[in-house]
Amino acid sequence: MTAEAALALPALCLVLGAALFVLVVGMAKLQCADAARAGARVAARGEPKGSIEAAARSVAPSGARVGVETSAGTVRVTVDVAVGPPGVLRRLGSVRLSVDAVAAVEEPGPAIPAAPS
Repeated sequence: MTAEAALALPALCLVLGAALFVLVVGMAKLQCADAARAGARVAARGEPKGSIEAAARSVAPSGARVGVETSAGTVRVTVDVAVGPPGVLRRLGSVRLSVDAVAAVEEPGPAIPAAPS
């Protein structure tokens, strides 16, 4: 093994670790978006706050925080998570992701009469 290869190998591992971290952050962002949308769909049906949070947490990445805010006929579901890099890169810190989804709360409509038999 030459000296150049000995120097290049750790740099290559560092670049591969950084690329892996970028992929992990992207996947976590998609999971947070899916979780926020799932919570917003439940909120749009007029479900209680506990059901909204449970629906969002069931899709969210581990360690995520779910927040629910209501105002004037709309509901905002926020999913926050901190994603840390793998291995030696942990010293660089973590990336905080936050995704919001907003939905209008549906008004209960009139009862649909049963079809005649």
